[in-house]
Amino acid sequence: MTAPRDRYLQDSINTASPAKLLIMLYDRMILDLGQGEEALRNGEREIANDKINHAQEIVIELRTTLDVDAWEGAPGLASLYGFVLTELIGANIARDADRVAGIRKLLEPLRDAWRSAATAAA
Repeated sequence: MTAPRDRYLQDSINTASPAKLLIMLYDRMILDLGQGEEALRNGEREIANDKINHAQEIVIELRTTLDVDAWEGAPGLASLYGFVLTELIGANIARDADRVAGIRKLLEPLRDAWRSAATAAA
């Protein structure tokens, strides 16, 4: 039963435009952060760790694929990704749900801005 769903998701990823992929990564990262925050508040340490680690992997992917020479704001965005990664590592170690929430709230407007830019460009 999961094979068709998995195949659909993989096909969605493989055929998505770069802008759509960026939005998908941001959406998943913010979902992970929300779930990680909730798990920390509920004392579900293993779930929280998994979700926060996945969000960290997404930040690393975003930072790695960012072309810092593409536009003048890119170096600042790279610095923001570094800050986010450091904060998520610290929040995970400290089991600090409020810190995770702060990062999620920081990233939501950025995700929304990317979504607006992608829509305008399409």
